[in-house]
Amino acid sequence: MKCSVIILNWNGAEMLRRYLPSVVKSQESIAKSQEFEVIVADNGSTDNSLEVLAQEFPSVKTIVLDKNYGFAEGYNRAIEQVDSEYVVLLNSDVEVTDGWLAPLLRYMDEHPDVAAVQPKVRSWVRRNFFEHAGAAGGYLSKLYFPYCRGRVLWHVEEDKGQYDSTVDVDWTSGACMCVRTKVYKECGGLDAAFFAHMEEIDLCWRMRNKGWRLVCLPESVVFHLGGGALSYESPRKTYLNHRNNLLMIYKNKQHPGGVLFVRGLLDYAAALFYLLQGRWGAFKAVFQARKDYRKMRKTYR
Repeated sequence: MKCSVIILNWNGAEMLRRYLPSVVKSQESIAKSQEFEVIVADNGSTDNSLEVLAQEFPSVKTIVLDKNYGFAEGYNRAIEQVDSEYVVLLNSDVEVTDGWLAPLLRYMDEHPDVAAVQPKVRSWVRRNFFEHAGAAGGYLSKLYFPYCRGRVLWHVEEDKGQYDSTVDVDWTSGACMCVRTKVYKECGGLDAAFFAHMEEIDLCWRMRNKGWRLVCLPESVVFHLGGGALSYESPRKTYLNHRNNLLMIYKNKQHPGGVLFVRGLLDYAAALFYLLQGRWGAFKAVFQARKDYRKMRKTYR
């Protein structure tokens, strides 16, 4: 098999009904459909996701996991069960366009030094605008805050073709990432301890540390709803973003002490900002994230 497109699902029956048809249609439109398969890996759903898949999408393969392993370990366990040359990690709230996959596979075939590519990611709601998670390619600032072409912090730009160039990036979006299966496994896959959020950036950093390139290919376009698992205001999301970003720096940067000291000051400033906004949950989440980071970093020494 050339490529396995894997969609991780958790209690997302309605998401599957809304977005999976575009993926199935794109597969059926290819004459040699055996070149790629569509797989839904169910992460221990308690809704009627499996019934929906069986009744409404009989051509889609399923991998049934016994519980919710989170985004990271859920994908690891699913990818263990495929032997395709490439895998695509595709969020359940992504609508693909006609011909979206062919440029990604072609570029990977033609550039053996590239470990992963992503398409241009636009918003499913505001379709002329970039989407927060990936936009037109991901980068890390000097203090290792992630940002994208077309998105800085919460500000996203309208797509007017300003980022239609193919470029090397620091990280490719977990919303839609095509990666060499062998490299994914050799680099350890997504870090299960992250559970969710920034796990793809951590993996990309590990791949770059081993000399692989990562690329955004804007001639391929997908539309992402975003916020499907946790809302942007969720204290849980705040917690995971703060904790995982610190772990990522500690794991991947040589001599991270100076950066982590500055990041500590900025974390406390962020906590104060949340408090002044009346976001008590987010305020507490920052302190819990730092506490758990200090515990978890010992496992990476």
